[in-house]
Amino acid sequence: MLKASSLKLSSKLVNSHTKIQSCCPEQDLKGQKVAIIGLGKSGSSATKLALARGASVIAIDQNENLGSTFKMNNGFLDLKNADLKTFFGHFDDKILKEADIVVVSPGIPLEKYGIQSMICSRKEILSELDFAAQVIPSCTKVLAVTGTNGKSTVTTFAVQILNHLGFETFVGGNLGVPLSEAGFHSSNRRPLEVAVVEVSSYQLEIPPKYFCPSVAVILNLTPDHLERHQTMKNYAAIKCRIFSHMRGNKIGILPLGNPYLDEAVMDHADGVSLAWIGGSPGVNIDMEANIADLKLPTVSCVSQLQLSELKAVGKHNYTNAAVAALSVLALDIEIKSEAFSSTISKLATLPHRMQVVHVDDDGIVWVDDSKATNVEATYFGLIGFELKSVVLLGGVAKEVKMKGSNGFEQLVEPLRHHQGVITFGFSGKMIQKILGANGLTIPCLNAETLKDAVSLARSIAQHGDAIVLSPGCASFDEFRNFEHRGRIFQEFAISSE
Repeated sequence: MLKASSLKLSSKLVNSHTKIQSCCPEQDLKGQKVAIIGLGKSGSSATKLALARGASVIAIDQNENLGSTFKMNNGFLDLKNADLKTFFGHFDDKILKEADIVVVSPGIPLEKYGIQSMICSRKEILSELDFAAQVIPSCTKVLAVTGTNGKSTVTTFAVQILNHLGFETFVGGNLGVPLSEAGFHSSNRRPLEVAVVEVSSYQLEIPPKYFCPSVAVILNLTPDHLERHQTMKNYAAIKCRIFSHMRGNKIGILPLGNPYLDEAVMDHADGVSLAWIGGSPGVNIDMEANIADLKLPTVSCVSQLQLSELKAVGKHNYTNAAVAALSVLALDIEIKSEAFSSTISKLATLPHRMQVVHVDDDGIVWVDDSKATNVEATYFGLIGFELKSVVLLGGVAKEVKMKGSNGFEQLVEPLRHHQGVITFGFSGKMIQKILGANGLTIPCLNAETLKDAVSLARSIAQHGDAIVLSPGCASFDEFRNFEHRGRIFQEFAISSE
């Protein structure tokens, strides 16, 4: 059922969910029609930005029940002389053909609405990220972070370092606030010095035309999202689009020795100065001495970073902190490497990422790593965690097409140092079977639900042990998302005594 409405709006934009003061950029899209597909967080922000730029906007979402919520949650009633039409549910594809620019939210597959064929035509098809990049001031340094795992942590660490050193910083993209919000930064304040942007592969599916970071980081690449990207070769090519428009003294940072990225970077990073995670120039870490050597490709000297003061749980966070530090140095904003030493002890991870949430009366440490939604995230969390643990694995496993399995066999080695494993949820029995078939030597029990798994773990764990939720799976069999799963685990932890 087609639902359409036309609104005439007034006054100035109200933006309640970010500290960035709002304004209307130059009316560079006046007289043009902009279609926005997908009206979640990214699409809503792109709609506001398009209106602020003077465009006539057609906002589209397949959810026919979204209309009232969309208008209620957005400040459209306060934008002067704006022209907005909204369509919820089914709509005529001719609407898109009439648009001068089509902006696609990251949650929309390119197979829908004829987007893929439009990309191949001369029509301007942009991601929300790219649409926002059109109005980010050229004087603003942009640090972009992507990768299969760890991107939110590295983004957060980089922002914390910059804030501690006194730089005015926007943080957003795939993490929290869409980049379009940065386009509303008030013209009566000095421009933002730095924007730190987390970027997902979905945001790079439409080849960028305008997004050009000063520094771009690919942390790692392991099998994930293959139901959408199909192959690792394609997944790597999409990730490497982050480098596509970087030239001159701009710096790219990526892991040493990943064959898929090594191939893809040849096509997308021509002219970019490269640094390597685990190589030189780049980041090298002595895990025993807790020291990172940092070397930029544009500087001859090597800086050392002492990591022993880092309070974040897990030695994998040494790498995250060191990469964040190198990325900030690469921005070339007159920071001396010595200044980082005072920031390391202040770095804190986001919730649900190897987060110690409770220590009970029996001395058992409860750790929420619900963000570990794939096997590789669980693997790196476990190898950096020193307490003997009962590890909770389960949920909905992600298929790893390139290996013909779900990849849980790679957890056998790091798990052997721990106390036991409880599998649970939709894929629990399958995970238990794979671990057993690949030589797991510690006890491995299966439970139906997370609640049952917590009860079993509590009966096994001893004084000084940890109970770690690091599922290696998606959460959708029991929970809305990984955050919901983590919050429920925390409730179980606190009520366990």
